[in-house]
Amino acid sequence: MKYLTCALFLLFAVIPSPAQNTPQSTPDQSLEQRGNQGMGFDQQKITHHFLLTKDGGVIQVSANSPDDKTSIDQIRMHLEHIASAFGSGDFDIPMFVHDQTPPGVDVLKRLRKKMFYKVQFTDAGGRVLIGTANPKARQAIWDFLRFQIREHKTGDPLVTH
Repeated sequence: MKYLTCALFLLFAVIPSPAQNTPQSTPDQSLEQRGNQGMGFDQQKITHHFLLTKDGGVIQVSANSPDDKTSIDQIRMHLEHIASAFGSGDFDIPMFVHDQTPPGVDVLKRLRKKMFYKVQFTDAGGRVLIGTANPKARQAIWDFLRFQIREHKTGDPLVTH
């Protein structure tokens, strides 16, 4: 009986209660809703990746379905928009989507003329290449992208490759 009681205790200790087994909390749902609005496409139909490179990084967005031409077009329009906006020091979209100022934004605004933003289209969407030779700007890019990785839960590496 002693072993049965112990086994039952262990079983119930690892089974989540109904309160623990609910969907993610409101911040993730709010992030997705603000993302839908701020980026102009359904977050459920796309995949984000944020990659750190030796000279900056990459923001990549792809439609989950290669046949989803609407999302692909929306992604491309969004990437062109953010490359232009970021290049002029406008980070309103990520500030809106995340409901806060992401790390690195102040430096990215201040050093915007020392950086480049280049859009490349892919079959399923596109990417924005972000680069600089300035060490402070590069660190700000990395801080900004690491924040995006954590917030969007992409699982991308937090180190350069």
